[in-house]
Amino acid sequence: MLDTLPKLETIQFPSLRRQGVDTLQVNLGYRCNQQCLHCHVNAGPNRSEQMAPETVDTLIELLAGGKIRTLDLTGGAPELHPAFRRLVSAARAAGVRVIDRCNLTILEEPGEEGLAQFLADESVEVVASLPCYLQSNVDAQRGKGVFEASVRGLQRLNALGYGSEPDKCLNLVYNPQGPVLPPPQAALERDYKRRLLEEHGVIFNRLLTITNMPINRFGSTLLSRGEFNDYMRLLRDAHLDANLAGVMCRTLVSVDWQGLLYDCDFNQMLGLPMQPGEAGGAAPGLDDLATMAIEGRPIVVRGHCYGCTAGQGSSCGGSLS
Repeated sequence: MLDTLPKLETIQFPSLRRQGVDTLQVNLGYRCNQQCLHCHVNAGPNRSEQMAPETVDTLIELLAGGKIRTLDLTGGAPELHPAFRRLVSAARAAGVRVIDRCNLTILEEPGEEGLAQFLADESVEVVASLPCYLQSNVDAQRGKGVFEASVRGLQRLNALGYGSEPDKCLNLVYNPQGPVLPPPQAALERDYKRRLLEEHGVIFNRLLTITNMPINRFGSTLLSRGEFNDYMRLLRDAHLDANLAGVMCRTLVSVDWQGLLYDCDFNQMLGLPMQPGEAGGAAPGLDDLATMAIEGRPIVVRGHCYGCTAGQGSSCGGSLS
């Protein structure tokens, strides 16, 4: 796979500093039951990296301290981690909001038959990947049969109250099919809601549009097709300074499967850890988070950061505007 980091290192981006930490976005491992073309994690069925039990224990202790309001679980497919349910239950018992970034097809995997019910019982917020409401587009990006399995997953969640009950939030995620910016989020959400309801009887709360990042699998594809420079030009030309105030790295800390800290999930995939507290110090880890000074800390930025500030802006919570 071709590496985009050397090119991203040469692109300047405005400096940013942290406001604090409200959300921990934790990558439990890179194993996934899917292998999607746009995946910035390069996840797949053959990846074996996963968080150690003792690191999960450290995470649970940190959440019990009451300073973290939101736990955002991602992967791979985070549900494949053996401690996923233990971690979710501990976080909910501590009063922490939990987000599960779910690919929907995981609900049909052997051994996961009770997963949807578990998520509902714990009032976990589900953020589900569905890059289009058309079967042909989804299957082209994610694999044959994925769309139908995803619709069945959505219908199962709806039957448990997701999308209709206030404590069972169901949000969908849209990624563009290629090197283009997402369309306006509000208008696309209306199209999603109409098509999914009319054709499949599916309801959901919000649609989150996320820009494809020029890293890992998607970035490698851009390089191999000679489209990387054009895509970066698109992102930089669409940059809006107003979006800098709302980027997720100001209040979110990303944790990798080894317990190391990053300013965002994209930096994690590029191997760019959060800056140490002192020059020459080691990259901070989960053990440091309870005592380290967060507010005002410089954020590590590179050229890919334009993906979050281009156009309507992009974050793990959808558009910024």
